[in-house]
Amino acid sequence: MVKLQSEKGMITISSAVFSNITGNAATNCFGVKGMAYRSMTDGLVHLLRKEAMSKGVQVLYNEDGTVSIRLHIIVEHGINITTVCRSIISEVKYKVTKYTGVQVRSVDVCVDSIVL
Repeated sequence: MVKLQSEKGMITISSAVFSNITGNAATNCFGVKGMAYRSMTDGLVHLLRKEAMSKGVQVLYNEDGTVSIRLHIIVEHGINITTVCRSIISEVKYKVTKYTGVQVRSVDVCVDSIVL
């Protein structure tokens, strides 16, 4: 959780907020099929539904009040992966800072699968 002090009191933001914002920002980028989750039982990568997007996002809180985000995605076949990842990084940093006021130190994008 991130705690922010404002002139009206303390604001606490949970990791679920960051996960939802990140998932929505990433899946709205061109070429992204959806968020991914690697099953611990069979080791396969699964495409997550909209309701479970937060499973594909990890949020780390840094001591300086910033957050670092790691997300797992599935991209469409034929898409330039580097361009998609740059777009996701830019969009996630912008949306998280805009909606929460918390600076994002880093965004790591893991491409787990490519689908047709």
